[in-house]
Amino acid sequence: MSVGNVTRCGVAVALLAVSAAVSLALGPVPFTLQTLVLALLPVALGGRAAVTSVAVYLLLGAAGLPVFSGMQGGPGVLAGPTGGFLWGFLVGEALAALVVGEDAGAASGPRAWLAAGCVLVASYAAGTIQLMVVLGVGPAAALGSAVLPFVVPDLVKAAVGVTAGRRVRRALEAVPRAGVR
Repeated sequence: MSVGNVTRCGVAVALLAVSAAVSLALGPVPFTLQTLVLALLPVALGGRAAVTSVAVYLLLGAAGLPVFSGMQGGPGVLAGPTGGFLWGFLVGEALAALVVGEDAGAASGPRAWLAAGCVLVASYAAGTIQLMVVLGVGPAAALGSAVLPFVVPDLVKAAVGVTAGRRVRRALEAVPRAGVR
């Protein structure tokens, strides 16, 4: 991985942490801006860098750094009621990586939107399953409290993320790679 890619991944991890800090409690699952960043990453950086960024973010949180929503960290968050959404982020980015591949610039229209959809569906699925298991609730209760209230806002955030991701990608492609071999 080049210095430029390491730097981009570092910025992506920071964006994920900052987007988690913008948090509004709405029941068991908080409203954050992470969906926006998760939709942006594969379009702006390509698949491998997006997956790497989310994996590093989860490792930092698991190590106890307060990068998750509510300035939380530690393995308890990943094992708790909302931890499935965090695991779903990684699964979703891996699926998005399969859709966009390494050439994020090729993530045109349908591929970019499909990648964002993968992130949402994987996060919702993993989050709902873990919420059901940890809280001992049924599918209707889990979906009603942790997914349905978020669908419309998440679609808006994903659309903003895809649009911003394309702009970031164009900006990155315009930067000359002076002295980098």
